[in-house]
Amino acid sequence: MPVRKPSTERQRRLGAELRKMRERVGLTLTEAAALHRVDKTTISNTESARFGVSADRVRVWAANYSCPDQEYVDALAGMARERGTYWWDEYRDLLPAGVLDLAELEYYAAAFRSVQLTHMPGLLQHPDYAQAVFREAVPPHTPEDLDRRVAFRVGRSRVLDRAEPPECVFIVHEAALRMQFGGRNVTRTQLSHLLEQSEREHVTVRVVPFAAGGFPSVGSSTLYVYGPVALLDTVQSDTPGGPRFLHSETHLTNYRAVMDRMEQCSLGPDRSRDFIRDVAQRL
Repeated sequence: MPVRKPSTERQRRLGAELRKMRERVGLTLTEAAALHRVDKTTISNTESARFGVSADRVRVWAANYSCPDQEYVDALAGMARERGTYWWDEYRDLLPAGVLDLAELEYYAAAFRSVQLTHMPGLLQHPDYAQAVFREAVPPHTPEDLDRRVAFRVGRSRVLDRAEPPECVFIVHEAALRMQFGGRNVTRTQLSHLLEQSEREHVTVRVVPFAAGGFPSVGSSTLYVYGPVALLDTVQSDTPGGPRFLHSETHLTNYRAVMDRMEQCSLGPDRSRDFIRDVAQRL
């Protein structure tokens, strides 16, 4: 099988899951190669996502590894069937690969929870607000790149317009509501947009007020994406170098606990909308 173009985070995840499956039964690359009747280089390249893999091969390898979780295997086979060109591909080589991987992750999400401490959730950002946020970048973006990044963020938000969108919970700290990116007028427009989006049936916005006191956090905005099965959940956190993707069982367990605690600290959806309106009126 020929080497393909640089892999995406989702393709690397598929390879990593095949590696985990092999390691769970204690097989070395050499032993797995003998079991599958392929050379061990094929297995290594598949697990590292340098080579693609078919859905049939995923099922054969899973059977050879005696994997008992059929839903998990079905989900991996579904990932292997993903082919074609997507809207974010037009930005390839124009934007960092990590932000394209984030769009891909959101596109395939079954559901997700997001925690934002100082910014509005990316999927709920008004274009004027997004532009104001990107204008704070160091070094500054060129005008062309600035427009491109705003357009890309708007493109990501269209996942909420699908006929069957993912169930979304956005936990927003009061600090994010009061940060005036772009000034008062832009902030008012953004808060109005946030309220409008919070009325969507599949969107829940919850505010953590300053009065809630302390709360658990990893110190940055975090997105917890639910896959078709729990083993395929993913955590994405923001770093100065771009998105970071985590999917070890320990990370998933810990971040679920953080999200649960953040929800406990937050106001309910109705009280959150009232809180946002109050902030907007005081600007």
